[in-house]
Amino acid sequence: QVQLVESGGGLVQTGGSLRLTCAASLPAFSAYSMGWFRQAPGKEREFVAEISWSRGITTYADSVTGRFTISRDNAKNTVDLQMNSLKSEDTAVYYCAARAGWSRPDQYEYWGQGTQVTVSS
Repeated sequence: QVQLVESGGGLVQTGGSLRLTCAASLPAFSAYSMGWFRQAPGKEREFVAEISWSRGITTYADSVTGRFTISRDNAKNTVDLQMNSLKSEDTAVYYCAARAGWSRPDQYEYWGQGTQVTVSS
């Protein structure tokens, strides 16, 4: 059974940092591209960052470029999201997701339950 479990969310002040971790029970984890998405209250879920399955190529939303870093550890089946210089608009539930490496970016098939990140001023 595939499971994605996020951890590391919490309350942080503006300008602070948090590190989210997603532990994935996926067969052949290294064959999956992994992504982070978020959903703020009253808004649609949006893409945050992705790391590819093959060469670890990273992609970021414009709103987080230069502040967030996605990384993966294929030996541990984990993917992290380091978030620095946090802003109030980063407040959201953050979700980890996985898609087969050869699939399209809009074809994420596995999702975690989410972890709350709250940035206070």
